[in-house]
Amino acid sequence: MNERIKELIAQATKRYEPDWNGAPAYDDFNKEMFAQLIIRECVELNRQELSFSAFARLLDKYDDHFGVEE
Repeated sequence: MNERIKELIAQATKRYEPDWNGAPAYDDFNKEMFAQLIIRECVELNRQELSFSAFARLLDKYDDHFGVEE
């Protein structure tokens, strides 16, 4: 798996440690946050590669399609 994807997974995962009453530790993976992180990463790549007008149009499409604003 790509290292950047692993980093995004880590960002979208919260670790809960055992508490005083003996509940076990567990990880909570936030799928919605992970999807948003991937979309934002794609937006940033597009920002670097596209002309301003093409990027602006693409950003509008991302917002319409995914509901994620940069």
